[in-house]
Amino acid sequence: MLRFVTAGESHGQALVAWISGLPAGLPVDLGFIGHDLHRRQLGHGRGGRQRIEKDQADILAGVRHGQTIGAPIALRIENRDWKNWEQALPVALAEGAEDAQRHLTAPRPGHADLPGAQKFNFHDARYILERASARETAARVAAGAFAKLLLAQFGVSVLSHTIAVGHVRLEREAAWDEIVAICANLESPLRCVDSATEARMIAEVDHVLRAGDSVGGVFEVVARGLPPGLGSHAQWDEKLDAQLARAVMSVQAVKAVELGAGVAGAASYGSEVQDEIRYDPARHRFDRSSNRAGGLEGGITNGQDIVVRGYLKPISTLRRALLTADLNTKEAVKAAYERSDVCVVPAGGVVGEAMVALTLAGAFLEKFGGDSLEETRRNFDGYQRQLDKF
Repeated sequence: MLRFVTAGESHGQALVAWISGLPAGLPVDLGFIGHDLHRRQLGHGRGGRQRIEKDQADILAGVRHGQTIGAPIALRIENRDWKNWEQALPVALAEGAEDAQRHLTAPRPGHADLPGAQKFNFHDARYILERASARETAARVAAGAFAKLLLAQFGVSVLSHTIAVGHVRLEREAAWDEIVAICANLESPLRCVDSATEARMIAEVDHVLRAGDSVGGVFEVVARGLPPGLGSHAQWDEKLDAQLARAVMSVQAVKAVELGAGVAGAASYGSEVQDEIRYDPARHRFDRSSNRAGGLEGGITNGQDIVVRGYLKPISTLRRALLTADLNTKEAVKAAYERSDVCVVPAGGVVGEAMVALTLAGAFLEKFGGDSLEETRRNFDGYQRQLDKF
């Protein structure tokens, strides 16, 4: 079973990730992990924090001589901003620390501040926001890079692009080659495959920046190269589409998840939605005439591209603060402002890639197993021969 967890606070010493279940012998490309961490920090509308942090994953366990060894992997990502918070958030009880603590008693609407404070009986939301912060996603991206490295060994790629920012939406499907190119282009401000649409998206971000507001949007994650047969129809929690929806929904600020043409399909007739089946004798495989199902039927991969969209609400921290109630005085006040972003859609896409990759890698290993990469490959190759004979 592939498992991962993260730990760490936004302004603590570091973020930590723990990954277990990867087969031994998987080559680990540190440059690839660093590249994904860098991609998460890019995008028009990001805040000042990204100028402080230069995210790099220090692997502490589970990798030796450039390969996984079958043991749990532990990694650490330093928070450079910790030096500005060390007096406010010390680990040990220290004299005078209370005076330096940066209390937050004006919870932000839409954030975890208030429900988290009520849950843990804090009359200060500082501890809640420190863990609820999307800074945590850096650890997810590092973990997801390991999943991508595994999938790449079997010809599977997981990429993302932006299809909407605020009121501006890409009004066509993106070709795979376009998605590959835009992911490779680190200069793209919002990672949209259409330059004219991206220019309008940039204007949307600039508008909300001037207004002291924030803006949401939609990212699309596409996974190419998976065989049919991952996941299962047999139990509700074995359905891979359900697992993907949960994984992407867990990303901070995501409030809706769509697979394939799910939203449009709900307003269509069956004859307009289903993907007709055909057989390709040259490839000895069954195929579809379209991919409105997003690569999944009955909770099982069907060999088409996996297409998952995450719908991000505008982030909760606004320079033009909304009204709230103070946790202690109960008086009406303006919500707290923490240094923050205006638009995080491209970054959300990179995090979405990580969550999709981790979910697919888990299903892949559940299907093919293997304590070593060689064993996994042997099992995978045997299944491919089975498909060829089907």
